[in-house]
Amino acid sequence: MSRIDQIKKAREDKLNKLIELGLNVSPATYHSTDSVATCLLDKQVKIAGRILGYRRQGKICFFEVKDQTGKIQVFASLADLGAKEYEVIKLLDIGDFVGVEGVVFTTQAGEKTIKTSKLTFLGKSMEPLPDTWSGLKDKEDRFRKRYLDLILNPESKRILDARWAIERAIREFMWSKNYQEVETPILQNLYGGTNAKPFTTHLNALGSEMYLRLAPELYLKRLIVGGYERIFEIARNFRNEGMDQTHQPEFTMMEFYEAYADYHRMMDITEELMKNVAQKVNGSTKLKVEDKEIDLGGKWQRVTIDELMLKYLGIDWDTISDEEIHKLLQGHKFQVPGVFSRNKALFAIYDHLITPKLIDPTWVIDYPIEVSPLSKTHREKKGRVERFEGYIAGKEVFDGWSEIVSEREQRERFENEQKNMKAGDTEAQPLDEEFLEALSYGCPPLGGIGIGIDRLTMFITNTWSIREVIAFPLMRREGDD
Repeated sequence: MSRIDQIKKAREDKLNKLIELGLNVSPATYHSTDSVATCLLDKQVKIAGRILGYRRQGKICFFEVKDQTGKIQVFASLADLGAKEYEVIKLLDIGDFVGVEGVVFTTQAGEKTIKTSKLTFLGKSMEPLPDTWSGLKDKEDRFRKRYLDLILNPESKRILDARWAIERAIREFMWSKNYQEVETPILQNLYGGTNAKPFTTHLNALGSEMYLRLAPELYLKRLIVGGYERIFEIARNFRNEGMDQTHQPEFTMMEFYEAYADYHRMMDITEELMKNVAQKVNGSTKLKVEDKEIDLGGKWQRVTIDELMLKYLGIDWDTISDEEIHKLLQGHKFQVPGVFSRNKALFAIYDHLITPKLIDPTWVIDYPIEVSPLSKTHREKKGRVERFEGYIAGKEVFDGWSEIVSEREQRERFENEQKNMKAGDTEAQPLDEEFLEALSYGCPPLGGIGIGIDRLTMFITNTWSIREVIAFPLMRREGDD
């Protein structure tokens, strides 16, 4: 019998002995009045949690109990508990759940400890936990068995706690600004809202092909047409694309829209939102992003994409020749999807060569129309749209624009996307007649933005692997090549 099988057999024997003692080894409930965090000296407490450390010497025993607020040492003795209850102590294992009642004191070593007056058995761990010092050695195991990772790795829990706090802070801020939280479909007849490859499925009940949501945008705009003026959704999206350090096929995004607003208003409120979230989650607007110190406080600069090209590459967007553009593309091996155009090529150059240099919080504005199929035509600049992207520490964090509200203008954009699709652009958006029909009933001036929750969590926690900030990231099936 292997060592692990011996451990499992020993635990099964202990469980049977607990049953023989007349214990309910799987009680329905336990009412704790305290948490580890509220255990104050000289206070009578009643807590519940998992045993993470255990050492017994004859008639006394020390063990460590962990709940979601922290860990605390527990002392139990034969003298305090009596023979029957101390017999239960002897049958405990690391990983078991217990309820503990007693008074908090400090040991001679200075450690805060609960002196047990009553112990309640709450559940047996039949599998031994990995060693608490070395933890889960294989990173793949950490994500496949996230429950073990959370038990053993405080940093993993800190990151996920920050994620939930970020979502809560976003909701509280949006509610304070009179935005209504809404829901839109995940299963859709036609994909859209962004340039990406969709997941397809088949709905047996209707005998039709369906798609998982790429983005909630087109349905959120339908709600604006229907009379809502300030709305947001924290939405689960799906894109059938690559997986890497910053991308997962299933991810979370927050989009919000405001009627009678333009892209300047959306930048203003997003900037305020970011400062609010950082202050609530981290206690400061000053953050560390990789090895860079970033301060979100103060007014963020706004600069056009043309100005950045001239500043960093010495390229005048309007006067550079096609020959020079092709040389740059070939030299850097950049690809332009779909139908080639000067603006799409220059955007590809900007996206690869300039964005990593945008360290301080920066709004980049006034993008080419060809790369922004849902953005409103610029009120002053021909061939441009009122689109913005927000960059911090060289990373894109936000993307938004003044929205197209004209059915005619949106149809023209969709038709141009069809040309790109025929030219081989697999991420081009389809022509959505139902959405166009909604716009034909009239839509007010509108501003909107999308914020990736996963990427925002990576940014706030300075954790640059997307799998770390998702509780259960998508993994290849165990055993598959």
